Amino acid sequence: MKKFLIPVSAFLLCVSAASAWASPGTVLRNERLFSQPTSGSKVEANVAKGTSVNILSKKGGWLRVTAGRSTGWIRLLSVRAGAGGTGGTGAGDVFGAATTRSDPSRVVAVAGLRGLNDEDLKQAKFNADELARLEAGTVTTSQTQTFAKQSGLASVNVPSLPEPRPAQSSSPWESN
Repeated sequence: MKKFLIPVSAFLLCVSAASAWASPGTVLRNERLFSQPTSGSKVEANVAKGTSVNILSKKGGWLRVTAGRSTGWIRLLSVRAGAGGTGGTGAGDVFGAATTRSDPSRVVAVAGLRGLNDEDLKQAKFNADELARLEAGTVTTSQTQTFAKQSGLASVNVPSLPEPRPAQSSSPWESN
């Protein structure tokens, strides 16, 4: 009987330690849990806004979470990390989900790069087909003016900012 007790105790210890490593989070909008970190994979479950989840890991722009009895991948920006819930302060919570630290004084907003790490950026390669797809979406000035007119938008002249000038230094050290 004692031989059976040791493996069971070890298993329970591992399970409790694994749940301690998970971080709490709250779903910010109605979302789906996917089987893989891609929106083309099988949907494992639907989670409602405000649902509490445990964040298990991060991969790119995805978080692996448990919500109730379901485990799956959810978009990084759909979860606020931390126990603050949907009414929390937010900045530190969201930052904690995106990185390994949760120091709200170090929040850095980088649009378009969230979820990419140094290794992903080092392995990036030029893709002419993607560049052509991007350039196919460009529009001319007359197309934008036509769209604005059809949408009831009016042109407004905004004064230009003054030209930048070198800062005036009062330090005697800079003139040496």
